[in-house]
Amino acid sequence: MRVARFTNLRASAPSRSFHASAPANFKVAVVGAAGGIGQPLSLLLKLNTRVTELSLYDVAPVTPGVGADLSHCNTPAKVSSYSGEDMSKALENADVVVVPAGVPRKPGMTRDDLFNINAGIVANVAKTAAKSCPNAALLIISNPVNSTVPIVAEVLKKYGVYNPKKVFGVTTLDVVRANTFIAENQKQDVTKVNVPVIGGHAGITILPLLSQVPNSKFSDSEKEALTHRIMFGGDEVVKAKNGAGSATLSMAWAGAYFADRVMRGFQGEANVVECTYVENNNVADLRFFSTPVVLGKNGVEKILPLPAMDEFEKKKFEEMKAELKGSIQKGEEYVATKFTA
Repeated sequence: MRVARFTNLRASAPSRSFHASAPANFKVAVVGAAGGIGQPLSLLLKLNTRVTELSLYDVAPVTPGVGADLSHCNTPAKVSSYSGEDMSKALENADVVVVPAGVPRKPGMTRDDLFNINAGIVANVAKTAAKSCPNAALLIISNPVNSTVPIVAEVLKKYGVYNPKKVFGVTTLDVVRANTFIAENQKQDVTKVNVPVIGGHAGITILPLLSQVPNSKFSDSEKEALTHRIMFGGDEVVKAKNGAGSATLSMAWAGAYFADRVMRGFQGEANVVECTYVENNNVADLRFFSTPVVLGKNGVEKILPLPAMDEFEKKKFEEMKAELKGSIQKGEEYVATKFTA
């Protein structure tokens, strides 16, 4: 992943960033648009000239105000906003739905705590999407992603509209962090560093493949420290914010970047390759796994093989499997036992 490709945000002059020449005709909906991730994410999407309609939804009553605020930005995307219990109008005929809805992780909160709150929220989003935009690409940011993506898949199955090529867990923040930390460590240009990150999107299930970074050299202690920092980068932000928030701005950047890459694929751009948490057969007994994929007109056009791993990475790879498998099963079991279509 190379952040420089997101030219709409990296143009040097406002006029260039607001009026890039790429053809645009996508309706993008943001569910959870009034939250800590949702607001900056919506702003970044408003800047993206591939977006012609930006639809905002959140249960919070402030959502129309967020929409009004964004609508004053002099970029082409038309903004609509919705609040309350019914999100169906917001999602109607959307091409891309980005979902940061739910509560963020707080100090002392276990993954079970987070799951118990966010599982129902994400299931309801999937239920609404199945009826309002069954062909949309669903980009799931809501944590725990390792479980919420299986929830979305199983809910869509119940409505007969599950397309594994269009359900994505957004693990891009792990790649963003890896690129940043490795560039700093190796004194490289961060816009040219591209670290594949495979596995899941929580703790030890996040596996950056430092061995695949060209022109780099790491001591054993550096490799261990960098891998741990990438795995637990979210904790670093929560601690730095003194419990008052989590990784919102960097997650918004990563989410907007990945949404742009999905739209580039939809437009037919060649060689759009990103790591994302999708259903695939790359790893036995793990139905979902973050792996490099080629994005195209139909969503996931091709699942690429796992990159090579050194002995350190192979050990970490084995260590993640049980936890990731349990998280996947937890999401599947939630829909089987607690969701009513």
